[in-house]
Amino acid sequence: MTDHASPASSHSSPEQHHIPSRWEATVQQTRRVWALSKPYFASEDKWKARGLLAAIIVLNLALVYMNVLFNDWNRLFYDALQEKNAEVFWEQLGRFSYLAFAFIVIAVYKFYLTQLLEIRWRAWMTTHYLQRWLSNQAFYRFELARYSAGSAEGKASNSPDNPDQRIQDDIGLFTGQTLSLSMGLLNSAVTLVSFVGILWTLSGGFSFQWAGSEYVIPGFMVWMALVYSLAGSVITHIIGRPQIALNFQQQQVEADFRHRLVRVREYSESIALDRGEAVEQAQLEKRFGRVLSNFLALIGAQKRLIWFTSFFGQAAMIFPFLVAAPRYFSGAIQLGEVMQISSAFGQVQGAMSWFVDSYNSLASWRATTDRLTSFEASFQTLNPVPQGGVAAADVAVQSGDLSVSLPTGAVLVANTALQAGAGDRILLTGPSGSGKSTLFRALAGIWPFAKGTVERSPDTLFLPQRPYIPDGPLRDALAYPEPAATYPDTALQQALNDAMLPQLATQLDRTDAWSQKLSGGEMQRLAFARVLLKKPRWVFADEATSALDPANETALYTRLTALVAERNGALVSIAHRTGVAAFHQRRWVLEPQAAGSEALFKLSEKPA
Repeated sequence: MTDHASPASSHSSPEQHHIPSRWEATVQQTRRVWALSKPYFASEDKWKARGLLAAIIVLNLALVYMNVLFNDWNRLFYDALQEKNAEVFWEQLGRFSYLAFAFIVIAVYKFYLTQLLEIRWRAWMTTHYLQRWLSNQAFYRFELARYSAGSAEGKASNSPDNPDQRIQDDIGLFTGQTLSLSMGLLNSAVTLVSFVGILWTLSGGFSFQWAGSEYVIPGFMVWMALVYSLAGSVITHIIGRPQIALNFQQQQVEADFRHRLVRVREYSESIALDRGEAVEQAQLEKRFGRVLSNFLALIGAQKRLIWFTSFFGQAAMIFPFLVAAPRYFSGAIQLGEVMQISSAFGQVQGAMSWFVDSYNSLASWRATTDRLTSFEASFQTLNPVPQGGVAAADVAVQSGDLSVSLPTGAVLVANTALQAGAGDRILLTGPSGSGKSTLFRALAGIWPFAKGTVERSPDTLFLPQRPYIPDGPLRDALAYPEPAATYPDTALQQALNDAMLPQLATQLDRTDAWSQKLSGGEMQRLAFARVLLKKPRWVFADEATSALDPANETALYTRLTALVAERNGALVSIAHRTGVAAFHQRRWVLEPQAAGSEALFKLSEKPA
């Protein structure tokens, strides 16, 4: 076991205060997206991923080629209309039918393969982040850092807020938006290359007089499309930039509101007993008020952007006709060429205006990428949890020079040596708040603010005061975290009967929210049933009978001590009741030390 610094103690570097330029911001965003995307395309699923991506790129290029063919079709079709050439008219209608069919087939498979790649990518990323979140006790350490006394209002640490939302929502948004925007950018780039030559040829030159001389601008429509699109992109960025921060904030406040709703559902009975409905109503309204306030600011920013982009898009529809009209009415070009110019201008201008058309999506994508990047960075700040060594055959746990601290840095106990072996019955006592449960966490190997050496036996089971009872079939809750199929029904039923839960012995296949259906005492008895089912050699019980009456407490401890005696094991308990003390022959006592001592408490051993 090694020492870990509290996340709350980290400080921002000077670089964090540097405001990047637009180019730097673009480069940083590209690097962040690449860092998040690369693992999947280099994973065990890489060949399928790359194959799907290549197919999608080919289909996007095919769609651009189809648009080139449609552009040429416009000229022939509208010229036939102007010349009233029925033969060419019907011929082009027939040509349109197979062009349209090919376009539809390509569009459908582009959609299908894109969605298939998106869901496969999302599935891989979700599994990847679930593994990282659930390994190295990251899920526990994030919450510990966020809500510890050392983090002001739980916000001063580097721990991510609402990791469930980042895994459930942000990954899906990231994969979908990354594919959509990247393919849209590719489509726009290829469209620009494909149509700029056509527009250059069709638009001709624009001549004007200046200071007695005549000047001609070749490919006038191309230059107009470029100026028009660049101006629109700059104005769009100026108007729409606030959306990036607002989108980031919206995802956070939505997750905070949802988290509070889940808490009310999970603790419904306690809230009802405390008559806490008014408080919860106020808290929920407060959080929803943040959702509403930020959303109103967001739609205000979107409204301002839509004012401009709507005008921009409508003006782009009429602009090519205004420019081509003089040449058409002079007889220099025919109706088909006007329509072809309009189509080519629309394609070129649309390609150059990709930034304008995609700004709302880009703002949301940027916010999503930032949240996932910070989530990824939070894993990098976690040091590996030391697993400790394996204790000798007749030892449950032993430590040498163990020091346990609070997240604030205050030392609870320092340089402490402990050992619990075969035949021991040890009671850990001390004043309330002295860190008894924290010491148990250090012995279990999940407390990150500890240093020293701890060796544990693998055949150890910890009984917390508030056991976790998962929703689902009762047999799964009883066997947790092992598969229920590991044990026969007779063993499951016997464990429930021995834990004085005979009413549940016939309900092994009943599916329910057991943490809400069972009382506190029933949940503690179900936790004891797990011990009696799995028969561990070493048991650590932390106020495991606090919700039970003395009779049930005595009965369960009698069976528990008989179990560990049968296995030649050991029992270490935290309890305040004198009835529990009777089942132990030794005591570890946490005694307060004088101010200025190395640690707040000293651990000493006394007879029970």
